[in-house]
Amino acid sequence: MQKILTIIGARPQFIKASVVSRAIQQAEGIGEIMLHTGQHFDANMSDVFFNQLGIPRPDIQLDIHGGKHGEMTGRMLIEIEQALAEHEPDRVLVYGDTNSTLAGALAASKLHIPVAHVEAGLRSFNMDMPEEINRILTDQVSDVLFCPTTTAVQNLDKEGFGNKPAKVLQVGDVMQDAALLFAEKAAPPVSDTALPDKFVLATLHRAENTDDPVRLEQIVHALNLVHEEQAPVVLPIHPRTRNLIAKQNLDLKVRVIDPVGYFEMVWLLNHCQLVLTDSGGVQKEAFFFGRPCVTMRDQTEWVELVDEGVNELTGADTARIVGAVSRNLGRRVVDTNQLYGGGQASKRIVEELKAAR
Repeated sequence: MQKILTIIGARPQFIKASVVSRAIQQAEGIGEIMLHTGQHFDANMSDVFFNQLGIPRPDIQLDIHGGKHGEMTGRMLIEIEQALAEHEPDRVLVYGDTNSTLAGALAASKLHIPVAHVEAGLRSFNMDMPEEINRILTDQVSDVLFCPTTTAVQNLDKEGFGNKPAKVLQVGDVMQDAALLFAEKAAPPVSDTALPDKFVLATLHRAENTDDPVRLEQIVHALNLVHEEQAPVVLPIHPRTRNLIAKQNLDLKVRVIDPVGYFEMVWLLNHCQLVLTDSGGVQKEAFFFGRPCVTMRDQTEWVELVDEGVNELTGADTARIVGAVSRNLGRRVVDTNQLYGGGQASKRIVEELKAAR
């Protein structure tokens, strides 16, 4: 039996792994060991996802979080290497663009263990983003690259992967698999007061925004204006973001709630009028549920959503954010071109993993 060691550590990876792990469990001739780096350590940001999504409890738990990027990645490298030496997997499977992703890919490649990368080929073309560095380096050491979109395949082709001994495959997006699978289990978040019937769903966590005082102030001002003048804004807030806003003495006037589990997030996406975000994954999730998206970043990995006119980039400019919300509020989005594979990505990934041994 082929032994896959899957490395996860952050919220989006839990969701992606939930559907791929389910497909692995249903397949013959392939088994999985789950390693959780601990990169997201808050109970609402990790444990709840295992409980809700039915992901097998991790076989290996590293509990590595906090510190600067180099420190975190270095600690992960040391302990992941030890785990790989102990379990001797046939292949390592990594997801997305986090420090856990890069550490897992580097540790495996140094031990000559083949690496498969889910969500390969994505590019924002902004090297100030640590996620962009993680994506590029992970792709470079992977031998199977599972691309979610045509654009991702084209990015790798431009980088010369057609001349490398790596297999580039367009399989679709596992996040769409998850959205379709778990939509029926969605439930509203627990709150001390009822949420408004019509609202804008916001998320804010990217370091390029939260760690830049000017950008953070512009975004908070925009959120306040939207909340006061257009529609109530509901913001599930990460503890780190909350602390940075408080440290800068910014007056955030929107409806703030604690971080939510995936099913609660699905409920919010399915009941909001518009999504206002700096997340990569949430841009797609908005699309899966027919909601327009305004993205508070200068670039996006999901350029096809911008090309389709369902996602508008505004950067961190208050006026542009408020204007984009005004133009898109309440508009419905239709997936006419099946941009992300129609919910079959995880099945395709497992079929390819079995064939690539």
